Amino acid sequence: MRQLVNTQQSEAWNGDEGRHWSDHHDRWNAVNEGFDAPLLEAAGIGAGDRVLDVGCGAGQTTRLAARAAAPGSALGLDLSAPMLARARALATEEGLDRIVFEQGDAQVHPLPPAGFDVAISRFGIMFFADPVAAFGNIGRALRPGGRIAFVCMADPARTEWVQVFDAVRTALRLPPQGAGAPSGPGMFSLADPATIHQVLAAAAFTDVRAEPVEARGRFGHDVDDAADHLLGSGPVRHLASLLDPAGAEGPAAAGRVRDALTGALAEYAGPGGVLLRTSAWLVTAARP
Repeated sequence: MRQLVNTQQSEAWNGDEGRHWSDHHDRWNAVNEGFDAPLLEAAGIGAGDRVLDVGCGAGQTTRLAARAAAPGSALGLDLSAPMLARARALATEEGLDRIVFEQGDAQVHPLPPAGFDVAISRFGIMFFADPVAAFGNIGRALRPGGRIAFVCMADPARTEWVQVFDAVRTALRLPPQGAGAPSGPGMFSLADPATIHQVLAAAAFTDVRAEPVEARGRFGHDVDDAADHLLGSGPVRHLASLLDPAGAEGPAAAGRVRDALTGALAEYAGPGGVLLRTSAWLVTAARP
């Protein structure tokens, strides 16, 4: 990685969290793929377009964009080496030769000026330490008249998996997460549409629109399967660390978290699996 300023997020996504998402990319795609169609429709990718996918992860949206842009091209940019390795392997398996993946920090990564027609992101743009700098860098990489379309988390109170984590905290007698969206990088950093408009305007984007969009994601085929998957994720590992900060309880603490998690997930289980709603903003903007 040639340049890096977002060191905290880089450490997370090149550590356990990045490896978990890489190893279980198919599971996370099942959670988030309900946003793929609205994102691609909003992006309006056409034949021959050059597409930039920011925070591409294991590359599902990059591969979809590359197909929509053929004979154009797609570049996937992400901080996470484990997820990019998975993205490259999947693109090779699918025979996509007009697709490239680069490891980089979108705030400072040297993107070609006016090198892209459209930029997209599916939940990959909420983690910038300096969002104005990142969107400014992305904007300069778009040709005049180029566009951006992305999906970011909305009000956490409307997202059912957040409610599951809140229920787990209550069951474990842990303090509440706290109200409101955080001011720093994180999944809810752009949950307030006023912040979205402010950041994109400061980054010189115009015609900014944020429309609400929701989708139900499949977290597992039953409660135990969903719990097993989530136990390896960052938020649930964090809950376990709060319950047992010294690590003295070990498996006992993990068992208490799992019991609370399965209890909270049971409400959302049905014939189609464990389905939980995610509430998001579908944002579009243009480069003048």
